[in-house]
Amino acid sequence: MFDFLGNPDYDVLGAFWVTVQLTLYSAAGSLVWGTLLAGMRVSPVPLMRGFATGYVNVVRNIPLTVVIVACSLGLNQTLQITLGGQTFRETGFRLAVLGLVAYTGTFVCEALRSGINTVPVGQAEAARALGLGFFQVLTLVVLPQAFRSVVAPLANILIALTKNTTVAAAISVAEAAALMKDMTENESDALFAVFAVFAFGFVVLTLPVGLLLGWVGRRVAVKR
Repeated sequence: MFDFLGNPDYDVLGAFWVTVQLTLYSAAGSLVWGTLLAGMRVSPVPLMRGFATGYVNVVRNIPLTVVIVACSLGLNQTLQITLGGQTFRETGFRLAVLGLVAYTGTFVCEALRSGINTVPVGQAEAARALGLGFFQVLTLVVLPQAFRSVVAPLANILIALTKNTTVAAAISVAEAAALMKDMTENESDALFAVFAVFAFGFVVLTLPVGLLLGWVGRRVAVKR
């Protein structure tokens, strides 16, 4: 039933490695971008609040496929932006990461904003009374507690991001979903086995992450 795994044309491990790379790069970028957006959403500057609010409400309601295809068509094919990629594959990979970061960052932002709201207002007021500015209050007092409060939601976002990397196949990134598509076309007599292999692969990627971050969330939770 699983004879197709011996076919040298099907690099299953390589495809899942691309998925892992997409996830890691996108997760790092989304965490940075989402944190910046969260800071702007609670900023005292109306222009920054307006930009972050509009960006989050617009982008998170656009299908991820549209975001990633727009990065490919708009940035690469129209504006000839390659993000430093030397080949079509490198460019597609980097554009996919950009699209995933732009989309997932909005969910990170909202998760962090909910964590910021759990921090007692009195702590920020006490910090300002000591002479700290907004940036110092945010980075030294508020965000450390906010991150500890939202480890579980961030874990869910990371798991969703891992599964969302399959959308990168829309711009020909050779990750797991793209290989699965090829295999279902060529191995029509073993469709169940193909689906089982890739379903198992994604379970292996996501289940340990959920368990580990769930444990971390319980260890670092702020006791109030």
